Amino acid sequence: MPAVEISRSDFAEDRQGRTFSDVLNDSAQPLDAVLAFFSTSDRQQRMEDAEIHHDRAPLAGVIRELEAEPAIDAYFAAVHPFETKRLRQAIGVVVRIVMERRGWKKTGRKGSLGVRAASATGQPSHNTGGLAFWFIRAERYELPAGMRFRSVAERGRALAATSPSQAAADSSEVGKSPRKHP
Repeated sequence: MPAVEISRSDFAEDRQGRTFSDVLNDSAQPLDAVLAFFSTSDRQQRMEDAEIHHDRAPLAGVIRELEAEPAIDAYFAAVHPFETKRLRQAIGVVVRIVMERRGWKKTGRKGSLGVRAASATGQPSHNTGGLAFWFIRAERYELPAGMRFRSVAERGRALAATSPSQAAADSSEVGKSPRKHP
């Protein structure tokens, strides 16, 4: 699939993007770097792969690379947490625009990206664990026709719904080689 390219005007015309005029009009914020980052097909494919193959939010598929972008990392490291929150939210809008244009829809659920460190006055808010250093959670997406693979939670519910004797028989077969008949 060709890359979905997002321009400043695309962002400004989006129903949510237009609410981020402060981010659009602040030259100190690295919005152009964010838009360029998300306008590449390989990153967009990794975002889809995060949902399909790893059962994670699309942002999880590219978050380390995004946070390694010098302009983006420098902005988060140097600016007050309240101001960086607006850029993090704007990045969520950019992800939504990309995913919707690639045929996905929001689930209304969030996926974890990190564990926030204790607050320290005068210090940027960052994480102590997880995938991301600057982001805590991100929106999850699904394909309108349904997902190719069931989640672990769905598989667990299906297993629990089977009869106990069937579940025991199924679990006793795990890891065994198929029987060979003479």
